[in-house]
Amino acid sequence: MAQHRYVCEKSLATAIYLGLKLPKPLLLEGEAGVGKTEVAKVLAAMLDTDLIRLQCYEGLDVSHAVYEWNYPRQMLAIRLLEDQQVGWNVAMQEIFSEEFLIERPLLQAIRHRGKPPVLLIDEIDRADEEFEAFLLELLSDFQITIPEIGTIRAEHPPYVIITSNRTRELHDALKRRCLYHWIDYPSLEKEFQILTVKLPGISERLALQVARFIQALRQEDLYKLPGVAETLDWAAALLALNQQELSLEIASATLGAILKHQEDLQFVRKRKLEDLVSTAVAEN
Repeated sequence: MAQHRYVCEKSLATAIYLGLKLPKPLLLEGEAGVGKTEVAKVLAAMLDTDLIRLQCYEGLDVSHAVYEWNYPRQMLAIRLLEDQQVGWNVAMQEIFSEEFLIERPLLQAIRHRGKPPVLLIDEIDRADEEFEAFLLELLSDFQITIPEIGTIRAEHPPYVIITSNRTRELHDALKRRCLYHWIDYPSLEKEFQILTVKLPGISERLALQVARFIQALRQEDLYKLPGVAETLDWAAALLALNQQELSLEIASATLGAILKHQEDLQFVRKRKLEDLVSTAVAEN
């Protein structure tokens, strides 16, 4: 993982290793922006294989997650077949053939040829419970049944990473089929290491100040605490402004890279910013 610029603890590395060896899906939970999705990207790079991503959302159904038929092309084909006076059975076989099948992420992962891909099912907690139930069957047998074609089984089951921001509780049935790991906000030492690894141009002084500021900020009662993604965005913004040290003025001007709610911005600027900057630059 370190060779691909991902900083992780031994417990996460062990969970990933077991997910590959058993093999079993790996369910990663944690707050937004702590690096769950990045695990799948790094894993695909490590294995030199394809990453297939299914982004979950409310209302996600089979036609967007698994497959759907290309209806405009089917209608054109029907008109051509009518002109050719083709029989009904032949017409149905022609229209509902793989030529008119549109593969969505789950079917792409099942039908993938060559090395097993990494299948990322991102933010499963945003999908409806009905979709979660459908997913149970897929993860058990790695097969999909298309009524017009038949059952399609994976030659080489994909490596599955499932992420959740825990906006709702997932069913125990899904959790039982997975290995589980919680990714927490990083410690000061880890966040400093992430900054130096992800942003090679940053000085140790600025990286430490940014890490201290973010660590102190997460202790405040905010609507949305900043994740590692926001830490990296802020540090990159400071570098883009040619800053080598944190100051009250530049912190106030760039606070929107960290906080994305007006209430949080006002609270920090008016009441906490000076103390946060003082804490960050102390002992330097």
